[in-house]
Amino acid sequence: MLSDKSTVCPLNLLDIAHQKRGIKAAIVNAGKELPMLSVMDAVKEKLIVPVLIGDQGEIKKIAEELKFDISDYEIVHEPIENNTAKVAAKLAGDGDVKIIVKGHIHTDVLMKEVLLRKYNLIGKTRLSHIWHMTLDKEDGPLIITDGALNVNPNVKTKMHILKNVIDFCHRIKIARPKVSILSATEEVLDSMQSSVDAKEICRLASKENFNADIFGPLAFDNSVSKKSATIKGIKNEVAGDADVLLVPNVEAGNALVKMMIYFMGACAAGVVVGGKVPVVITSRSDDATARLASIAAAVVALD
Repeated sequence: MLSDKSTVCPLNLLDIAHQKRGIKAAIVNAGKELPMLSVMDAVKEKLIVPVLIGDQGEIKKIAEELKFDISDYEIVHEPIENNTAKVAAKLAGDGDVKIIVKGHIHTDVLMKEVLLRKYNLIGKTRLSHIWHMTLDKEDGPLIITDGALNVNPNVKTKMHILKNVIDFCHRIKIARPKVSILSATEEVLDSMQSSVDAKEICRLASKENFNADIFGPLAFDNSVSKKSATIKGIKNEVAGDADVLLVPNVEAGNALVKMMIYFMGACAAGVVVGGKVPVVITSRSDDATARLASIAAAVVALD
């Protein structure tokens, strides 16, 4: 059942990212093979100018093994893994880098540092994570949010997630994104909190001047399959044609994304948005293609 399809970086995402070339990016604990491979690829695409943070000896060793000339790039020597997050957050807070890219470090360690007020990386908008999911290089994306950062968001937090994802969609040239507020049902049931939340989100969204079509609750099948929506008599702009799935909690989002990766060979480009700088927090097990796509998504998310 597991897919053996090679992951392919989507061209549409790269094409948009190429419009903002040469962005200075902090690579947090860079001295491992996979992070360095993604940096190599992003440099070849002229997307970033890396600032490599970590053990200088390890960074140079890995670069040499990969035949990657890093002589033109700054290395910040910090041999203690967890301290590399402090270095990156300070660089971003001072405006010396525009993107933070997670290397070989735990996500919670990195994000804990990014969230500290002293770095001034957070404004009034809640941070949220976006997955840009594609199967082939010419694919349009399915956007899933939030499947990595906000664990069990309430309606107020989901409104921040909604605003962030609409802004991201506009940046990737989806002029009027169709957003499904996902549940396990298309009916509002008191016993299913996600459906109640979806109704409230739609009510609140109707008062905002969003350039998007928003509807919920919708189950997964009604969100992505016009046939399913038609059979169930669901008629609106979003049903069966969603660009975005706003999931009820991190478990739902994480499961959807991982199923697409492992069963379908999807390329998952992930980025944290809503703050002063985009943050790439790929899994340590993600391949270099997904990491490159995530860096591209972060470049696109820049103001």
